[in-house]
Amino acid sequence: MAALFSLVFLTLLALTTGMRVWLALRQLRHVAAHRATVPAEFADRIDLADHQKAADYSRAKIRLGIIELAVDAVLLLLFSFGGLLTAFDQFWRGMFADMGYAHGLALFASVGIAGFCISLPFSLYRTFSLEARFGFNKMTPGLYVADLLKQLLLTVLIGAPLLLAVLWLMGAMGERWWLYVWAAWLGFNLLVLLLYPTYIAPLFNKFTPLADGEMKTRIEALLARCGFASSGLFVMDGSKRSAHGNAYFTGFGRAKRIVFFDTLLDKLVPGEVEAVLAHELGHYKHRHVWKRIAVMAALSLALLWLLGQIIDQTWFYDGLKVGVGETAQNAAMSTAMALILFSLVLPVFTFPFAPLMSWLSRRHEFEADAYAAKQASSNELIAALVKLYRDNAATLTPDPLFSLFYDSHPPASQRIAHLRSVTS
Repeated sequence: MAALFSLVFLTLLALTTGMRVWLALRQLRHVAAHRATVPAEFADRIDLADHQKAADYSRAKIRLGIIELAVDAVLLLLFSFGGLLTAFDQFWRGMFADMGYAHGLALFASVGIAGFCISLPFSLYRTFSLEARFGFNKMTPGLYVADLLKQLLLTVLIGAPLLLAVLWLMGAMGERWWLYVWAAWLGFNLLVLLLYPTYIAPLFNKFTPLADGEMKTRIEALLARCGFASSGLFVMDGSKRSAHGNAYFTGFGRAKRIVFFDTLLDKLVPGEVEAVLAHELGHYKHRHVWKRIAVMAALSLALLWLLGQIIDQTWFYDGLKVGVGETAQNAAMSTAMALILFSLVLPVFTFPFAPLMSWLSRRHEFEADAYAAKQASSNELIAALVKLYRDNAATLTPDPLFSLFYDSHPPASQRIAHLRSVTS
């Protein structure tokens, strides 16, 4: 059984990695092939120079992504077949008398630190080279380090107690531990949604109330038409990190906030901002957030149940070479090892389902656009989207198959055609 699982895993790893690289190469070729000409439906609003910048920006991100794909595949093999995870496990067994909570927390920390060290050069390059080359980065080295330290602190203060609770539930709740872990995980995510706007987001950005004026008047009128009550309208200082613009609402219940990036307000006129917000309110009215939470809850329950079925099976550990023989039996006794190993290999098995999640997200975007077209001006929303595509250097000509797998939003041409169809 272990040998068969090894063969299945290695085959799927090769296939999924190969397919991801193939999709990336398709995107590179497709964007390059359409670089010389602005699509006809955008020719009157986007200059050729801006179109070519978007193509070059997209291709630069894809090239970096291909390297990251290869590194991730190698790292996964190092953790499993290469024995790195086993080495971490054995080291911490020597430090602690048993495989209790201290061992589990240390094992997770080791894997997290190793992953961080591998990903850090890519993050630095992306921020200070790639993003800077195309005029988007506003991050200073000091701010970058400060963000890392805050993220580390939050991981320790929030992540460690959550992990400790999960490990305790796995050990104390018998065969149905996965059901209790699922309930705790779901409750944690809902709590974060509630606390994020007020307590977490302000650690990284400054939020100021939207100033009085035409824009605020139009937005308040829109909120009244849509029956949306929030705890306030805020402007976020996104410009201190990036030139990209966006808007969103966050939280639920009385903690709902509407947030505009200052970069967005600098680029759009009041009518366009109103249309963008109407789109975001469309997500709320169609209960997309709750639908996504429901999907996440169902998937996490299924995956935790699956882990519950294999957690004591030595073929799972033997097949991934995380210990062999008696060592594999010991690995099966470690709930932390089971969680880590399952999390590491899971993307290899779930990648083929990526188009389903992308399809669901794009469907939600179409629904939100249709709602916005009824509550505001579809022409204003189209104008805002074109500006955002241009200013964020989003390619107008993605490869259809690449988009099918990865894009959470419909391609620009499809989205604008849909907006025109719902108002015609």
